[in-house]
Amino acid sequence: MTNSDKHSKFNADILNRRKDHHSGYIHCPFCRSELVEKEIDGHRRLVCSNDACDFIFYQNPVPAAGAIIVENDSILLVQRAHPPKIDWWCIPAGFMEWTEHPSQTAVREIREETGLIVELKGFFEVYSGNDDPRNNAVLMLYLADRVGGELKAGDDAYDARFFNFDHLPEKIAFESHIQAIADYNQRIRGRSGQK
Repeated sequence: MTNSDKHSKFNADILNRRKDHHSGYIHCPFCRSELVEKEIDGHRRLVCSNDACDFIFYQNPVPAAGAIIVENDSILLVQRAHPPKIDWWCIPAGFMEWTEHPSQTAVREIREETGLIVELKGFFEVYSGNDDPRNNAVLMLYLADRVGGELKAGDDAYDARFFNFDHLPEKIAFESHIQAIADYNQRIRGRSGQK
């Protein structure tokens, strides 16, 4: 199966419409009654229509984490192998697992996508990501240094490589990643005089 066959059913328009309408939920996951919209806490939320059930659907962003790794004034990016935005480049990052701390997610995602073992140096910034048709995300980014491993694309990536800040790829996948690179450029590179 080629990648185009594998992802042929991915439809960003359908996913965006579903995301914008309570992720497509119509029935209560507990009692199977119909969900209805009500205003709660100043937001339109889905609530169970069964008075005996107290389920409320809170559509919250999904937490994600990753890390900015810079060597020789070049930033590590990965080329996406799955939709959305196949072949576009992004900072190595991914969604948190249920039992993980964001720092664990960042280290795991780096290893899975790039083959590198990293040590986190500190927290960089948090970003809101609303341009993924699957969901909205809260992206927590760390600064990290390579301490082992071998640079090799894996998991969700076709390619992993360092790009000089003056020669970044044209297609960066998400607005939060574009903003993070700009913030790093201004805060870290600008401070060191490498602009």
